[in-house]
Amino acid sequence: MRSKSKVCFFFQGQRFSLPNRSRLKGFIEKTLRTEGLNPGQLNYIFCSDREIRKINRTYLKHDYATDIITFDLSWQKEVTADIYISIDRVRENAKDLGVSIKNELHRVIFHGALHLCGYNDKKPAEIKIMRAKEEELLSTYGV
Repeated sequence: MRSKSKVCFFFQGQRFSLPNRSRLKGFIEKTLRTEGLNPGQLNYIFCSDREIRKINRTYLKHDYATDIITFDLSWQKEVTADIYISIDRVRENAKDLGVSIKNELHRVIFHGALHLCGYNDKKPAEIKIMRAKEEELLSTYGV
C-alpha cells in the first residue's frame, strides 16, 4: 500500500527565506521516487549551531556543529526521516564557498535526501559521486 507523501519544514527560532516550499517538497519527493523509493514522512528541521551540536554530541558522540544530520527512520522502501540542518553552518559554508545562501541551503537539503537514497560521503570516491548528484539536483531544480 502506497502511503501519502509528506515533506514538512520546521524552523526552530531560525529566520530565513525558503520560497516555493510546495515546489521544493514535490522536487524532493520526485527525487526519491526516481531512486526507486516511496516518500513517507520527511521532517526537515532548521536549527542553530548550538542545537545541532547538542544533537551531534548526544546521538553521534561528535562534539562539534555540522551542517546536516540525517536520521533515517525508513521502513522497507518507504523513506521516513528527521533531517536537522544548521542555518548557522549553511550561512558560514556559503560564505566560505563563495556561493549564495540559497544555493548552499538547497545543496544541503538535497544532500539529506541523497543520504536517504543510499548515497554516502565518507570516502573520496563517495564524496565525488555525492557532489555530482548534488550539482545535478541543483541544476535540475534551477538554483
